[in-house]
Amino acid sequence: MGLLEQCEAAFGSADLYCVLGVRREASPEEIRRGYRRASLRVHPDRVEPDAKEEATRRFQILGKAYAVLSDEEQRALYDEQGTVDEEGEALRDEWDWQEYWRLLFKKITVKDIEDFEKNYKGSEEEVADVKAAYMDFEGDMDSIMQSVLCADYTDEPRIRKIIEKAIESGEVPRYKSFVKESKQKMTARKRRAEKEAREAEKTKDELGLGGEDDLKALIESRNKDRKKETDDFLAQLEAKYGSNAKKGGKKTAAKKGKK
Repeated sequence: MGLLEQCEAAFGSADLYCVLGVRREASPEEIRRGYRRASLRVHPDRVEPDAKEEATRRFQILGKAYAVLSDEEQRALYDEQGTVDEEGEALRDEWDWQEYWRLLFKKITVKDIEDFEKNYKGSEEEVADVKAAYMDFEGDMDSIMQSVLCADYTDEPRIRKIIEKAIESGEVPRYKSFVKESKQKMTARKRRAEKEAREAEKTKDELGLGGEDDLKALIESRNKDRKKETDDFLAQLEAKYGSNAKKGGKKTAAKKGKK
């Protein structure tokens, strides 16, 4: 089975750009960020043992897709003819795609997150991401608050104002789940977020994290029931922050969970 057929089977599309979540006109840096974002969501180190085999297969396919689109000649061939050179060096089966990924991307530290958060909150990029999340989840604030990067319960009033302004200007529709959300649901979300914030702070203190400490210890120590949500958040953050990533990159929304 060729690469395009593998993409179709694993991701529902034979379009390499679609598989990486980027536009056909994307720059090399945008393609690199798209690969990082997509691969983090299926990285074999981020899944449960019983899902590791399938994750590895999908991870390898993404690596091959990136190998094609990051190579000037291979990309030109694909753009012009819609085919890939299956015999080319970039698609060799013996490649260690996990090692390739580690060499391509740096680790993300706590300081990286703190610096990113300072620049991200209140930016045009955040506003665009909030609107995208609102559309993706059809106004469901539980999903929106989990999807928007760096957001905690103290940010909700500010995020609501962004959405309300977009509704008033006609940029986004008035979803009932947003404009008619019950106070009970709001209160439950706030309590849940406060509890998680206390647990996260306690974990951070126990581990003595800060400055340049590796995030791996924090990820592994998170509450098991929140592992998937935590990984999704870090995947988005790492994809956006990236190594030498430029601001204002195209956002690919988190996994949809429409209500």
